[in-house]
Amino acid sequence: MKLSRNWLCFLCVVVLSSVPSVWSQDATDSEAVRPSGVSGSVRKAKAVTAKADEDTDAESTPTRKAKTSKSTHARSHRTHAKAKETPETIPAPTEYTPEGIPKTSAASVIVVDANTGKILYEKNADQFRAPASTQKLLTALIVAETGFLDRQVTVQPTDTMAEPVKLNIKAGDTYQRIDLLRALLVKSPNDVARCLARDNAGSIEAFAGVMNRRAQQLGAVHSHFVNPNGLPVPGQYSTARDLALIARVAYANPTIRSIVCLPQLVFRFANGRTRELENTNKLLRRLPYCNGMKTGYTDAAGKCLIASGTRPGKDVIVVVLGDSSSRVWRDASALLSWSLWM
Repeated sequence: MKLSRNWLCFLCVVVLSSVPSVWSQDATDSEAVRPSGVSGSVRKAKAVTAKADEDTDAESTPTRKAKTSKSTHARSHRTHAKAKETPETIPAPTEYTPEGIPKTSAASVIVVDANTGKILYEKNADQFRAPASTQKLLTALIVAETGFLDRQVTVQPTDTMAEPVKLNIKAGDTYQRIDLLRALLVKSPNDVARCLARDNAGSIEAFAGVMNRRAQQLGAVHSHFVNPNGLPVPGQYSTARDLALIARVAYANPTIRSIVCLPQLVFRFANGRTRELENTNKLLRRLPYCNGMKTGYTDAAGKCLIASGTRPGKDVIVVVLGDSSSRVWRDASALLSWSLWM
């Protein structure tokens, strides 16, 4: 009986010792079956992650673990923000006609040789357009041609009545004409235009008469000006061809030529405070061969730009009217490059 009991214990030990092997094999078998299902899920997850990474322009490496949904959301948000900025910061490449001329989206365009006046390219150049602040070139030309640029100008209350772009010169303050002229051409403040116009002719209305007479003398017979700053008013208009005529004469004026090329300017107010004015013409900082001239914008006019460029033996002027914010710089720079190296 004792021997039987011992034999029974021995059998129990053998049976129990074999159970872990069975469990272990079950677990192994289970894992052997699972990879096909898990592998499919992993491939699917990787595909989704890869798609997400592709959509969000994120880098991925084989050892990188999956991001949390919060991280992915943040990354996606940043990427969407970048995508929104892309059209403004990275314009599409310029397209060209079969003749090699840059295509533009502007309503009216003309490109002329600044020295000879030869027309190199035009599109709707005689279309009546609101010129916006590009007409300040004529204002500046009249002031420069009048001379006495070191003469003092005292600001009057009516000079300050100009929105929306102002330098905020104050009534009673005194400046030299040349300092106001520089501010006008670099930063384009409307109150400074009014001050120079009133100082020159006695009133805004009288100065408009001077503008129209000078435009006629220059051959700009399809223009009519009512104020010195280009703010929209009934009866004020010009054409790309007329503005090119005005720009050529302004380009030949040494005073204006020395100002429109300035990327920035330090303006000293009457109270001694100084302010750095950055030129509104962005091409001065983007193109080494751009050396002027004048920007303009109103809702009625759209984005406008008169740009000049130079290289040894050649000077050109480009007039772009009625363009969009995302295209005006690209259009003008493409036309400058084409005309200078054609």
